[in-house]
Amino acid sequence: MTDTTSAPAQALLTLDAVTAGYGAGLILRGVDLTVTAGQVTCLIGPNGSGKSTTLKTISGLLKPASGTVTFKGEDISRLSARERLLRGIVHVPQDRSLFPAMTVRENVEMGGYVLRDRRLIAERWQQIADSFPLVAERAGAHAGSLSGGEQKTVEIARTLMLDPVLILLDEPSIGLDPKSRTAVFRSVADLAASGRSVLLVEQNARSGLAVSHTGVVLEGGRVALTGSGADLLSDPEVGRLYLGAGARPTTPLASTLTPPAGDPTRQD
Repeated sequence: MTDTTSAPAQALLTLDAVTAGYGAGLILRGVDLTVTAGQVTCLIGPNGSGKSTTLKTISGLLKPASGTVTFKGEDISRLSARERLLRGIVHVPQDRSLFPAMTVRENVEMGGYVLRDRRLIAERWQQIADSFPLVAERAGAHAGSLSGGEQKTVEIARTLMLDPVLILLDEPSIGLDPKSRTAVFRSVADLAASGRSVLLVEQNARSGLAVSHTGVVLEGGRVALTGSGADLLSDPEVGRLYLGAGARPTTPLASTLTPPAGDPTRQD
């Protein structure tokens, strides 16, 4: 095993002056963003600031009008969503995406629909079941019988069928009760602990930042501020504008992911 305790953080994904939108309207107006390998990065900001559009532009659901998207040193700006998926970028959208009449196991295995090796699919399924007790316990249950939090956990688990390098999570806690939100954020922390890179968009900004190494504030389609999750949580101006006066984190996982000293990568 390689000792990474003193290794410098490396950029996995970079957006350079990216503009993107729908029809003639631009939502992203020159986004510069770096996602560091093996870390959780959380995008926060007001509604309409471009958070979900950023994820769609990275996963290929939306092509940039200008600028470049670089992944593992390769310009992927013009690649299709499928080509990006095969390179290890998996996108979990905000809307529920499970098939309710199918079992939990069938839904998880659907995450490997591009795979042709049945033995590999079986191996991945077992690895996921070992990592997510809920998946193992409810394997034969119809997905539609699960609670909202359980369904979101299965969606996150399903991404691992393709052994992704980067997981894009769009508002994973939206509409969930506090207990379910805590379970979802624990899953995010577990992904990072296993070496995955996560780019998280989260309306519950305090909880998102609490489990993130790096926080990025989007405003008006541009990056307004970048800092460690801990620094943004403690910044009174960020708190006033984006976190809600007097609000408290709704997850106890703040100590689960401790950003390395000297992190994060600066955004100039």
